[in-house]
Amino acid sequence: MPQLPAPDYPADVRARLEADAREVIARYPDGRSALLPLLHLVQAEEGHVTRTGIRFCAGLLGLTTAEVTAVSTFYTMYRRRAGGDYQVGVCTNTLCAVLGGDAIFDTLKRHLGVGNGETTDDGKVTLEHIECNAACDFAPVVMVNWEFFDNQTPESATRLVDDLRAGRPVEPTRGAPLCTYKETARILAGFPDARPGAVEASGGAGPASLAGLRLAKGESGPARVGPPRGEPPQGERPPEHPSSHDAPQQTSASDPEHPSGPVTEEGEG
Repeated sequence: MPQLPAPDYPADVRARLEADAREVIARYPDGRSALLPLLHLVQAEEGHVTRTGIRFCAGLLGLTTAEVTAVSTFYTMYRRRAGGDYQVGVCTNTLCAVLGGDAIFDTLKRHLGVGNGETTDDGKVTLEHIECNAACDFAPVVMVNWEFFDNQTPESATRLVDDLRAGRPVEPTRGAPLCTYKETARILAGFPDARPGAVEASGGAGPASLAGLRLAKGESGPARVGPPRGEPPQGERPPEHPSSHDAPQQTSASDPEHPSGPVTEEGEG
């Protein structure tokens, strides 16, 4: 059965959102360019992009709900269903994965009793695996509401989610102080972070990220810039293992039983 039209916001909520939306739209020469921040704005209201939010954005920008839906489903920062106060994302791209990201994700799934994209019963934590967050020099990385928690382990990530659920203070490795998902969405919509000291506390990459820049400038730096986790004793070299490029490879010259060469359409060499 086709869905009924999405309900509208209550009058007071709609009036407040319209005032904020007009402020956002005024920043752009073409109103439809405001769609991305407007989706963050409606997400800040309900914690995810609802059909009502889609209808609201479409009406203000002169778009169809299909056009707005297409955008909201393309970008992963927009939720399409209700989630927790804290979106805990574990990077499982290659570098983070091999350094422990997969182990962290599996540990948190068991510890929280949820799967990917699911939320704990208390509504506090939504767990998801995420793509690269350009913080490979601090791998493995966990993000909470898009704030960085660097150099994580299964044990530290478990303490992190326990603290979030218990309401204990949690500080990101760098960047602004942590806030809820709805508060984060409003900031992403382009509204200032009004918390005292929040803007001043924001920071960028740490020493490991800047090492390449220093070397490019000819500046000397420490011999090691990565985290000390698992380092060999000073002065000792880690054991060397041949890479796939260094190890002997079977080729047509060294393996006569499997020669390479042109193959006919019938599969005969």
